[in-house]
Amino acid sequence: MSVLIRNITAKNLYDGIADHGVTHFGGAPIVLSMLINATEEERRPFDWPVNVYTAAAPPPPSVLHAFKQAGFNLTHVYGLTETYGHVVECIEQEEWSDVGAEDLADLNSRQGVGYAVTEDVTVADPETLEPVPADGETLGEILIRGNVVMKGYYRNKEATHECFAGGWFHTGDLAVMHPDGYLQIKDRSKDIIISGGENISSVEIESALYKHPDVTAAAVVARPDEKWGETPCAFVELRSGAATTEDAIIEFCRENLAGFKVPRTIIFQELPKTSTGKIQKFVLREQLQT
Repeated sequence: MSVLIRNITAKNLYDGIADHGVTHFGGAPIVLSMLINATEEERRPFDWPVNVYTAAAPPPPSVLHAFKQAGFNLTHVYGLTETYGHVVECIEQEEWSDVGAEDLADLNSRQGVGYAVTEDVTVADPETLEPVPADGETLGEILIRGNVVMKGYYRNKEATHECFAGGWFHTGDLAVMHPDGYLQIKDRSKDIIISGGENISSVEIESALYKHPDVTAAAVVARPDEKWGETPCAFVELRSGAATTEDAIIEFCRENLAGFKVPRTIIFQELPKTSTGKIQKFVLREQLQT
């Protein structure tokens, strides 16, 4: 049996789980954040295991940690419409059982390793197609090939040719490869912020923001700047009743990020989301252009 809800809210999710005995569901990281930040009035008790798949955006380790602490069984997966769904999974290893909760959350925030149905998944230089060193630092693009990858874009030969350059499907997701063979997304290529010649990951800033106790959702995009070209701008949703200021959020970021990565601007507002809860960054970028 499948349970459908019209509006993605914490109350509706808890009601759906409790009323219908839901054992499995999938949701973007923002949906996980909704659940762990729900008020006591919105929560409903259940005494069975609930298994959750999360995808659609790189999940902040702090959200993964809190979600597991709340009693959910979590699996982190990665895929695209062009790959007919998930093709990479973060499979927990036996040796991970010896690490602390926060380190485990960092490990679980990695996208993982390719499914058996995937011929190959790699992180490589998008121009030369040379795999990047498995050092957890060198940035490359996730490339995929296999019979689960689409044939091409409908009636768009130019886009198809571009995305299959060199015989690989180019995802547009920038990532690093770790020594254990697990890849980890750092950003979408279009979301990387280039400020004064430095590449800044919006995902890294968002992960820092999610550590703040008053932040329930965050999205970072580039804001045009005459001097630096562009600078990070953070859009933030706060917990109900929170009175955090822009200066306090910026100071918190200074404590958790290198100075050049700290957002110059904090905008408090409800974030635009799709029907499934995914944050629409393009709407935020358009907002900064007006």
